[in-house]
Amino acid sequence: MVQAEAANPGLLRFITCGSVDDGKSTLLGRLLYDAGMLPDDQVAALVRDSRRLHADAGEVLDFSLLTDGLDAEREQGITIDVAYRYFHSARRNFIVADCPGHEQYTRNMATGASNAELAVVLVDARKGLLAQTRRHTYICSLLGIRHAVLAVNKMDLVGYREEIYAPIAEAYRELAAGMGITDVHCLPVSALGGDNVGGRSPRMAWYGGPSLLELLETIDAAPRTAAEFRMPVQWVNRPDQSFRGYAGTVAGGSVAVGDEVIVQPGVHRAHVQRIVTQDGDLTHAVQGQAITLCLDRELDISRGDLIADAVHPAPVADQFTCHVLWLGETPLLPSRTYTLKIGTRTLNARVMSIKYKVDVDTRAQLAARHLVLNEVGYCTVGLDDAIAYEPYAVNQTLGGFILIDRQSNATVACGMLDFALGRSSNVHWQHVDIDKAVRGQSKGQRPLCVWFTGLSGAGKSTIANLLERRLHALGYHTYLLDGDNIRHGINRDLGFTPEARVENIRRIAEVAHLMVDAGLVVLASVISPYRSERRSARELFDTGEFIEVFVDTPLAECERRDAKGLYRKARAGEIPNFTGISAPYEAPEAAEVHLLAGGGRRADDLAGEVGAYLLPLLGGAGNVD
Repeated sequence: MVQAEAANPGLLRFITCGSVDDGKSTLLGRLLYDAGMLPDDQVAALVRDSRRLHADAGEVLDFSLLTDGLDAEREQGITIDVAYRYFHSARRNFIVADCPGHEQYTRNMATGASNAELAVVLVDARKGLLAQTRRHTYICSLLGIRHAVLAVNKMDLVGYREEIYAPIAEAYRELAAGMGITDVHCLPVSALGGDNVGGRSPRMAWYGGPSLLELLETIDAAPRTAAEFRMPVQWVNRPDQSFRGYAGTVAGGSVAVGDEVIVQPGVHRAHVQRIVTQDGDLTHAVQGQAITLCLDRELDISRGDLIADAVHPAPVADQFTCHVLWLGETPLLPSRTYTLKIGTRTLNARVMSIKYKVDVDTRAQLAARHLVLNEVGYCTVGLDDAIAYEPYAVNQTLGGFILIDRQSNATVACGMLDFALGRSSNVHWQHVDIDKAVRGQSKGQRPLCVWFTGLSGAGKSTIANLLERRLHALGYHTYLLDGDNIRHGINRDLGFTPEARVENIRRIAEVAHLMVDAGLVVLASVISPYRSERRSARELFDTGEFIEVFVDTPLAECERRDAKGLYRKARAGEIPNFTGISAPYEAPEAAEVHLLAGGGRRADDLAGEVGAYLLPLLGGAGNVD
């Protein structure tokens, strides 16, 4: 709510967002000008640049030039990057993020919203609410913003008429309320002329509310605080042997010297001995402070661990439901492994399923097999290890995460944890006395997974079959997992879409992993077209247990063989998503064995080449030739 008499409301972080050409940068520039935050030399430069770029506009200043700093932005007249500005008025300090309006740069807008407490949403009075208005408002609500100011801009172009403004304001209040934004203020403005920006406008006497600057100065939009003490460990501070501390920023609650804390996701406890800062020791610290904690006993603590209140620890889990905003150019594929960063922790994660995606225009829940750029989905996510967490609605630091593509290292999604799945805490590893080493020893061999990859028709299955016969003749215990054969059973329900291919490889890799654990030498013959999935398969095994064999047969040779007639059908358009024709094959970059299988080379010779590589690893003797 607005507190007109608030003496010192504190720092306000807010964003400006909306659709393209709604005037966000102009409004922000005018706000800085009216707040008296532009020095004389910057005003002079603004006058000069405005005259140079808009020679026919007379003395009208182009305030967007103050924030649209990139040359590409000035040339196109749009905001591409997020422009951050610090300014202050007589009553308050501000940090504002001017976010791009174009749908292509929604990821930048989400970045700006992630640290904001309030959103100033602009709409053009001539156009009303647009799809991007709804999208930005929905993203703001997902990211926890509960205060919004709707600025209906360009009122000068509609004659400052209340009957234009009123229905837009009413429609937005209804929209925001449906998305969980509880505090909404609306006002009519003309950013170009400064109406209702820094001061109230006589041209809209029918509007009796505050100007935008007055509203921002007095609005109560304090950041959310978490009740219980939480501090993700950023690094272990050990300058010499006499000092060991754990540095981080308090993400919730408070801590005092003498408090008992727990290190999660483990169960070890200790008491706080010192709270160290650059300015000296403290007796207590609160949310937002960067500190180093010294404990009264030595514990195994590293970056990514969480130091929490021992009486009220954070929950621990490895499977969650969450909202995901997809920011990648390529689609989100369930079962694909991504790198997840949450707080100071980094680990592998898979989106196990997409329960539904959200239509941001209607807020309808739609069935989805994948997510594309700017889509929001409600998903289940599984992690390689358990983490200490809290729902995003409770603690943004412990509940907010990003996903990173492991091939390109690009950030492809941001997400908000909702709650843990029950099975994540109900299912535990059962200890067994007979392990992989014992099983392999009883068979006189080292268990391995030999993964054959290549195009359809490359000769993978033929080579793997010949190799298995020879290993069997030497007394090794083997099993051949052929991609086609498995599709008759465990993978019978899967098709050949990118999503299905990812799940196909995940299941085969898990089966191969179980068989290696049983002490066998597993030969897996599968196209496995994506590097990411082959990498995920490799990571299931111990170092040296996964041998990738690239059967490198030219596409023309594979088509010439075409024993199953698949290439002919694919060329005729009868088989969609066919690897090498209408779907990509990502060749291995560093396979342990690279078989140059073209040029008439015999399958027997190629099997012998793989066998020669394997025998020293298996611990056997003899020759497979």
